[in-house]
Parts: sequence; C-alpha cells; structure tokens
Amino acid sequence: MRNKRRITEPIVSITKAHNESDSLKEALDLLPMTEIIKPNDTVVITPNWVKSNMPSTGTVVGPSTLRSLIRYVKSFNPSQIYIATGSGGDPTPKVMKDVGYDDVIKDENVEFIDLNYGPYVTLDLDHHIISNTKINEIINKVDVLISFTQLKQHEEATMSAGIKNISLAWPPAEIHGFPKKSLGIHDDLHGFIVAMAKKIPIDLTIVSTDKAMIGTGPSDGKAVDTNGLIIAGTDPVAVDTIGARLLGFLPQAVQYLYSLYNQNIGEAKPENMKLKGISLEDAELIFSKSAYNFEIALDKSKIKDIHGNK
Repeated sequence: MRNKRRITEPIVSITKAHNESDSLKEALDLLPMTEIIKPNDTVVITPNWVKSNMPSTGTVVGPSTLRSLIRYVKSFNPSQIYIATGSGGDPTPKVMKDVGYDDVIKDENVEFIDLNYGPYVTLDLDHHIISNTKINEIINKVDVLISFTQLKQHEEATMSAGIKNISLAWPPAEIHGFPKKSLGIHDDLHGFIVAMAKKIPIDLTIVSTDKAMIGTGPSDGKAVDTNGLIIAGTDPVAVDTIGARLLGFLPQAVQYLYSLYNQNIGEAKPENMKLKGISLEDAELIFSKSAYNFEIALDKSKIKDIHGNK
C-alpha cells in the first residue's frame, strides 16, 4: 500500500475556460502530469457519485467531464484505469445508470469497481471510534489515485471537496451501512476524514465549481454554475484549502483541513503554494458572483493570513 503521494510540492492550478472539460485540460496541463502519471501505472479515479441526482443539481460530477478526464489520463499510457467509488446515498449501480456513467465506462473501455463491496483488505486507522475498516483490495494495486469531485458546502463536514470525496467513498456501505453511518463514521466525521486522509494519499485532486453546491449539501443545497471554474493540484490539503476560500472559509473553519495541516499532511497557507492559472482573488470573485450574485473576495488585493484579520 502506498504511503505518500507522487508529488509532495503543493502545486495548485485554477482555470476558467468556456466549459468544464476545456478548463479541466487547462488545469491539468499546468501541473507536472508526466511526474504524476507514468507509463504502465495503475490509475484509479474516484468520482463523486454520492446520490442519484443529475449533475445540474451540483450533487455529482458530470459524465462528459469524467469522459474527458479518462481520455486525458489515457494519453500517459497507463496499464489500467479503474473508476472506483462507493455511493452513500443510493446504490452505486443506480447512480451509474441513472446519471449515464455506465455509457462512459463502456465506451472508454475502463473497469468499474463498486467500493461498497469487496474483496477486502483491512485498513488500520488512527481514530478513537473506528480503529480499522475493511476496504476494497484495489487499494493495494493503486499507483496513482485521482479524486474528482465538485465543491459543496456540507451540513456536517462544513465543506466537501477532494479529501472528503475519498474518505467517504472508500469505506464500504456493505459494512458501514447506507448512508455509511452505522459504525461511527458520523460520530466523529472530521476525525474520520483525517484518519482516512493520513492512510490514503491522493496524487491528483480535481475540484470543480462548474456545478457546485451551497447551503444544505451534500445533496439538497442550491446548485451553483460557474461555467468552467476548476481547481486541481498535487496536494489535496492545498486544493481543498483553495476551494474552502471560495466558500469564504479559512482553514480553521474546516476542522479536518486544519488538523491535516497541523499534522504536516499538506499545505494550508496559499502563500506557501505554487499557484498557477487565474488568481485566487479572481476565482473568489467569479464563484461568489455565481453563487450569491455579489462579488466577495476573501483575499482581496492580497492573500489573507491563515488566521484572518489581525
């Protein structure tokens, strides 16, 4: 099992093209992709398929952009590409069929794994409630793990982005129940997300706000369409920190992000990141205009200190 991500440097790209797929390519082209994906790698993409709602609601990723991501990954000649995820809101096959992911998987000739089921290996966790969990054995075959999700406010996790996508998609519902609340994940959700993030390195994190969600996420909030705004990067803490700032949150407002930063799992200070593409301020203005019809920039004129105004 891998214990670190391919690139440790916190490189984050922010792009805004005419559509999500074009913006995705622009964002990935700004990253050291030949160092992230090497020929003959086994690449696992975990998309956010939390519930059987259409992408226009901001609940799940778009099938066409997932197709674009698969084709982009193929250009690096991996030996195998898996789409692996486990829905917590509806059975994964229902989400796959209802939204149209099954056609993408068939057309692109990639393999699908429902992470809600085995065969399993045991993953030990540093968590006071859940000391270990069963997890699909594909975890031992991964060379490169990609988290692809959209930005959301979340009723328990404050926000949902790249890290939470992996931390909640991988524990199997066969064991944890639907919606994965039977064994204690949600009794200490932030602590569980931290424990999972420390054990499962994410090599490439992609967070789209093309279809995002504010209000009562992860599935019942207000959809936000920023038409092609993408955040991507090598450090999931860094990427999610940028996503949080679009929602108006500094790192300490998202408990699991601040905890991972303090444990040196990732970077939460934008001034220590290598930011590429459009500016952070511009991204915040674009998103806030779409979300609230009012321009708000947390980092107006300069990057705000990690603890805010002094």
